[in-house]
Amino acid sequence: MISTIPEHIRWFANTGKNITTSTGESIEVFEFKHESDEEVLSIWAKHFRQHYCLDEEIDFYRQGYGYSKTEFLNKIKFPDPNRAPGPSTRAGDFSEILVADYLEFILNFWVPRTRYGSKTVSNESTKGCDTLAFKIIKDGEDTPEDTLAIFEAKAQFSGKTAKTRLQDAVIDSAKDQTRKAESLNAIKQQLFYKNKLQEAIKIDRFQNPIDRPYNEVSGAVALFSSNLFEPLKISNTSTNNHPNQNNLKLLVIHGKDMMDLVHELYRRAADEA
Repeated sequence: MISTIPEHIRWFANTGKNITTSTGESIEVFEFKHESDEEVLSIWAKHFRQHYCLDEEIDFYRQGYGYSKTEFLNKIKFPDPNRAPGPSTRAGDFSEILVADYLEFILNFWVPRTRYGSKTVSNESTKGCDTLAFKIIKDGEDTPEDTLAIFEAKAQFSGKTAKTRLQDAVIDSAKDQTRKAESLNAIKQQLFYKNKLQEAIKIDRFQNPIDRPYNEVSGAVALFSSNLFEPLKISNTSTNNHPNQNNLKLLVIHGKDMMDLVHELYRRAADEA
C-alpha cells in the first residue's frame, strides 16, 4: 500500500454545503473532482490493485492457469464489468476502498486493507462490516480517546432516478453492532496470515470493549454520480433507530460519471500490473 498521501486524495473537495436532516443531523458533502491525469490514475490503480492481490504475489497465483497478469486479475480477482452482479460489486468495492482512503488520508485513521484479498468469489461482495478504521493514541496504553470507526458505504453510479442510498447506509450501519466482533477477527486473521504480527496484535485493543472501553464512531456514506445526487431526498434520511445515533457521521460523496471512473480504474489496475 501507499505509505504517503496518494495524489488522488486531492480530488476530494469539501463543498462546505452541509445538508441538514429533518431531525437536525448534519450531512457533510464532498465532491470528488477526478481528472484525466495519467500519472495520478496509474499510481491510484496500483494502490487499488494491491487491495485484491499484492504485486509480488501475482506471478505465483497465476502460473497454474497460464494466464498473464492482466488475465488473472480480470478472470479471477476483479468483479466482472458486464456479468451481473459484477458491475454493482465493482461500484461497491470501489466505494468502500474510496471511503477507506478518506478515513486514512483525510481523517488520519489506521485502516488495515484486508477485505478484498481473501475474496473467493470475485463477483460477490465480502460479508461483514464495510470498513473498519482505528486510532490508538499511545501504543501499549489504553486511553478513552482510542477510537474504532466502522463505516458503511452505499453507491449509486447509474440509473435515472436517485435512490435513498444514505438511508440504506444508515440501516446497514445499525447492523454493525452484531457483526463487529466477527469483522475484527477477520482483520486480525488476515494480518496474521500476512505475517504482520505487530499489526494483528493492535486489533486486541478493540476486541473487549467492556474491560477495555474505547470511543466508537459509526459512519454512513452515500456515493453518487453527480447527476443522481438529490439533496432534498438526502435530507429525508432518518437516524432514529441507529444504536450509535449520538456518534454517527453522515457523509455524501458525489462526482461526475463515477461508473466510468470505476471501470477505468479496474482496467488500469489490470492492464498496468
